[in-house]
Amino acid sequence: MPDVGAARRLARRLREGGRAAAFARRRGVRGLKSAGPGGVHRACVGACADACVGAWVGAWRRVLIGALSVGMLSFGTAFDSAYAARAAADAPGQAGRPSLGVPAAPVSPPAPPPPPSMAPPATPGSTASGPVRQQPARMPFYVATRGNVTLYVLGTLHVGDPVDYPAGQPFRPPILAALAASQTLALELSPDELLVSQDDVSKYGICKRDCLPGLLPEPLWHKLALRLRGNPAALDAIKKMRPWLASLVVETYDSLSAGLQTEYGTEAQLQNVYLKTRGKIVGLETLAQQMRAFTGLSAAQQREMLAQDLVQTPAQNVEDVRKLHRLWRVGDADAIAAWQVAKSEKLARDKRVSETIDNRIVYERNRRFVNRMLQLAAPNKPVFVAIGALHLGGPKGVLQLLRQHGFVVEPG
Repeated sequence: MPDVGAARRLARRLREGGRAAAFARRRGVRGLKSAGPGGVHRACVGACADACVGAWVGAWRRVLIGALSVGMLSFGTAFDSAYAARAAADAPGQAGRPSLGVPAAPVSPPAPPPPPSMAPPATPGSTASGPVRQQPARMPFYVATRGNVTLYVLGTLHVGDPVDYPAGQPFRPPILAALAASQTLALELSPDELLVSQDDVSKYGICKRDCLPGLLPEPLWHKLALRLRGNPAALDAIKKMRPWLASLVVETYDSLSAGLQTEYGTEAQLQNVYLKTRGKIVGLETLAQQMRAFTGLSAAQQREMLAQDLVQTPAQNVEDVRKLHRLWRVGDADAIAAWQVAKSEKLARDKRVSETIDNRIVYERNRRFVNRMLQLAAPNKPVFVAIGALHLGGPKGVLQLLRQHGFVVEPG
């Protein structure tokens, strides 16, 4: 869990409605074209769920996780700090939460030590034949074509690790070529919408006085308070949050503990590359649409989201974030979707309510994304789409929806 200082900074940003962060991002956007590599990181934070965040998944909830979450990690949402979660996937965090346990390898008797080597000790990043060139993450990347209409679709994480994007080549050559060929970059939210996103999070997710203890059943509040007992500043801040936002914040803490960083989210890195030669970046949904995915949740749905975040220990949630990150690096959207479904089933306290959350935060947004993609698509004018990785795979994912609209979808 982050230290007390980090928790206080998060609480202050939430109370102030993100105005300072919005100003910093505005200032960064004005200087994007003059900034060197990486200069756009802070100015162009991706939308967080799935959606840490997803997850940060994730969850993106499943919008966040993806951020954030994992919520943050891969289900994108606008909530800046939720990126660390959507791992949450998104993310929407919820949709990206439940995890497939990885069976432990059988324990074998220790092998005898090898004979002493005469070779000089190896240095990191090198072999006997010379330096090893660091390779970028593979990432889920697909090419969808229908006649002379082309959509490039990249599954993102809203948080990441510096090793995912080597300085000399942050993306694989096919991804860089697709970016260069595309006249439009489409993200979940446009950069302009992101400038004001934290103000809306504060407006709809923060109460004027302590409200969360009264909005939760006593056992659930007690469990949350116990989880945050070592971080009094975080506990004080979360008391003023509505359950959906508290859920994203819990995911964010776990994603941050996994060592992932918002400045290494895919959207920020894409914009570093794209804005050097082009500049048309659009959103697939509006901030109001994204916020309604959360603010429109019923009290029962919000409680279910938070309850799912507290099923596992922080260490187990951190391992889920890392597992999602590993799957994303491999780049198989269907494998990520299968992991997410198994995770949701594992963590669901009320299966029926959990399914309605997934539908609202993930699947309804998938359909909205595809409708917008179809509006942007035009003959001989490729569009590059980057959305939370947890939105892509599975029978209700964006790739399958594109197939239903007559597109041929192939790995890139």
